[in-house]
Amino acid sequence: MQRRQFLKLVAVSMVLNRVPDALAFRPGSGEPNSSRSHGVVAPDLGVKDRLVKSQFFNHTFKDDIILSPKDNILLKTSLARLNRIQKVIGYGNFSLLNFDDAVTYARSYSRIGRFSKAELLFLEKIFYDQVKKYGFMGEKTIETITGKIKKKDVKKIKSTGNYLYRGKPIEIYHTIQKKIGPDVVLTSGIRSVMKQFLLFLNKTYRSQGNLSMASRSLAPPGYSYHGVGDFDVGKKGFGKANFTEQFTQTKVYKKLADLGYITFRYERGNELGVRFEPWHIEVV
Repeated sequence: MQRRQFLKLVAVSMVLNRVPDALAFRPGSGEPNSSRSHGVVAPDLGVKDRLVKSQFFNHTFKDDIILSPKDNILLKTSLARLNRIQKVIGYGNFSLLNFDDAVTYARSYSRIGRFSKAELLFLEKIFYDQVKKYGFMGEKTIETITGKIKKKDVKKIKSTGNYLYRGKPIEIYHTIQKKIGPDVVLTSGIRSVMKQFLLFLNKTYRSQGNLSMASRSLAPPGYSYHGVGDFDVGKKGFGKANFTEQFTQTKVYKKLADLGYITFRYERGNELGVRFEPWHIEVV
């Protein structure tokens, strides 16, 4: 889409959602929060506003929530520590890792290094934050940061490095495999709280501390349906393009749609403030 059209949509959105200063809400007012904002945000960003932002999910908007310089340092150190944990215990094991075990691993391995008190408080703040102020309107699926995934309830899917819950999720995936064939592949299965932390913080880091931008692409920790049953599929050998709208042009996607497996958790133009995810299989 041309830049002129993008700017026009943004301008329309700002006009539609303008509120008097007396009714405006400034993120962090009335509660301790070291995040800052690049503007004034209404209590409800408005459906039209979220539609624009989810369509242009990688753009910065005036009222996006940005980490403070202090929290941005904690973001970098916490993310580096999570990456070191994943390197030590392996990709698959990290997908099931809970908060308490992550702290234990960090304390037990000198090459990881224990979490500082400030880092732990930062992670807790991110988990328990009111994410609606980011613009994310989804529901919380895991209530506590220490939520655990029981290994007896899951199964590792061969040649993918991912796990799925036993029962309905794995049955759906096996049926998809059977009906579509070897071209379909599981690209993302179960994500524990810590796995979602790693993904969300990495996106926040690449977004220069922009929590709102990150939440337009990834559910914040505790809000991902990957933690309770949903999973992603793609075309084998398609790589990162499986997580773009290019996936909708593949035969795998078209077969999924024809077979009725495409029930969008985050459909095009959804009101949750999240980009379109045509690769996401809704189970729960």
